[in-house]
Amino acid sequence: MCGIVGCIGRGDGTVDVLMAGLRSLEYRGYDSAGIALGPSMRVLRKSGELDELAEVVETTEPTGTYGIGHTRWSTHGPPNDRNAHPHTDETGRVAVVHNGIIENYAELKAELQEGGVTFTSDTDTEVVPHLIAQALDAGDDPETAFHNTVDRLEGSYAIAAIIDGSETIYAARQGSPLVVGVGDDCTYLASDVPAFVEHTRDVVFLEDGHRVIATKTGYTILDGDREPVDVDVETVSYTAEATGKSGYDHYMLKEIHEQPTALRQCFSGRSDALAGTVTLEEIDEIPQPNAVQFVACGTSYHAALYGAAILREMGIPAEAYLASEYALSPPPLTLGTLVVGITQSGETADTLAALRDAKSRGVNTLALTNTVNSTAARECDHAVYIRAGPEIGVAATKTFSSQLVGCNLLAEELVDGPRDLRPLIESLRNLPDDVQSILDSSAAEELVEEYGGSDAYFFIGRGTNVAVALEGALKCKEISYEHAEGFPAGELKHGPLALVTPDTPVFAVVTGDDERARKTLGNIKEVQARGAPVIAVTDGKSNAAEIADETLMIPETEERAAPVLANVQLQLFSYHLADALGRPIDKPRNLAKSVTVE
Repeated sequence: MCGIVGCIGRGDGTVDVLMAGLRSLEYRGYDSAGIALGPSMRVLRKSGELDELAEVVETTEPTGTYGIGHTRWSTHGPPNDRNAHPHTDETGRVAVVHNGIIENYAELKAELQEGGVTFTSDTDTEVVPHLIAQALDAGDDPETAFHNTVDRLEGSYAIAAIIDGSETIYAARQGSPLVVGVGDDCTYLASDVPAFVEHTRDVVFLEDGHRVIATKTGYTILDGDREPVDVDVETVSYTAEATGKSGYDHYMLKEIHEQPTALRQCFSGRSDALAGTVTLEEIDEIPQPNAVQFVACGTSYHAALYGAAILREMGIPAEAYLASEYALSPPPLTLGTLVVGITQSGETADTLAALRDAKSRGVNTLALTNTVNSTAARECDHAVYIRAGPEIGVAATKTFSSQLVGCNLLAEELVDGPRDLRPLIESLRNLPDDVQSILDSSAAEELVEEYGGSDAYFFIGRGTNVAVALEGALKCKEISYEHAEGFPAGELKHGPLALVTPDTPVFAVVTGDDERARKTLGNIKEVQARGAPVIAVTDGKSNAAEIADETLMIPETEERAAPVLANVQLQLFSYHLADALGRPIDKPRNLAKSVTVE
């Protein structure tokens, strides 16, 4: 989940490129940061957010013509100066940055210590520069020393290294993302494209096992057998401006307001309103599955719950599984089952593990993802892109909304049989305008003034609105640090009601006027009888607005589109609550955007 950046060929501009790249990757980790520069082999690193390192850089004015950088999300060892990357060997000949987990580091560390090596950090990463140095001492040239070291590593990693006396950046990918940026006179390395997109949009997406040898004259990509690999250079569609804040105080707020555009992009060209049909060209050859299993984590898991619910309503057995549990306790599979991994980044380690387990058992796999050419997209049999554009804020917003629309499109493509989809298509096409109306008139900020000091926040819903309730609670807790829980409304009386007090506002998502809505109204009465204030998130079709203490209105729409709109209101409440509390909204503590370790 850490961020890696590298640059060679830019000459005196290297430090600025590295620092700007780290700034663009700070969503991947902000416990500490550091850079290493060649040919001087100077290392600067500092715990805390990137501003701490920037102050050191400004004070010391380091120079270099190539280098690597790192922003850390801690796994091995607390976030302090000595655990910050880059890590070096004892003589400072080798500097290494690393994302992922080296699973056999304990045995490698013990071996090195027996040979007299002294370690100065708690990290698994530090074994790498010591192993490279050991190989150099044994007579290997720098490139061979790097290869021999990587051959000994087990686990998930992306690594970049520089070695004294060799004006080269050495890098390797195995299970953690790493991309190459191809400039006119410069080669870039990074965990994600935003790190260098202001310099080039031409990229090479590395596969597991690939290694990179980058010099000031170009780059070579090798496989695990050290043989050259032919790779495609692709041009990404988004620009540097798309990854900026565009005048908003936070990326999260910007991305909430980008949802109308994201939804248009997700839906564009995938339906025929007159014929009432949906077409996903990426998967139009897939036969109707006997069953669908969704695997996902976090926000994407909530989208999976929604997707499974609508497929069941259409007659397809479907379940959503937490990806972190799926591979460890795999459910039964039949050959007619389709396993769908929902992952914004396409690099989520637990989701990839679940998809690989499913594929190893001989079933079709599909990635519903935002990231073109991500690992999930490449490894699955099929990929459907939600087209939300780059999302920098750690708390997912526009990607969740687009995932919900993507689940609708996926369901309609997968399920055979004639259906008049014109009402659904019309409601999905109207979503951008409906979302914009909420953004223009939401009362969420005013609610924060009244309920900002509450003991806890509860979120309830039924049917497809359960996913929205869970997501509303997740958003609240991850950026405000306030206690929040979401659950199906019917579960209140089976335990959670014990926590309800006058100081625990309950957000009830009530859309439509069917049996689920009527039962949710009964749940509202239950919590009000215990003194809890209720905020109804509703379209006005039921009388929820009349019985609730407060109301967040959404436009009337088709039932499957309503959760998207309800979710926007809850996003806005969580954002304004966190803002009022002065929280670091884009960098919530202990979290990172792309979870690339299990």
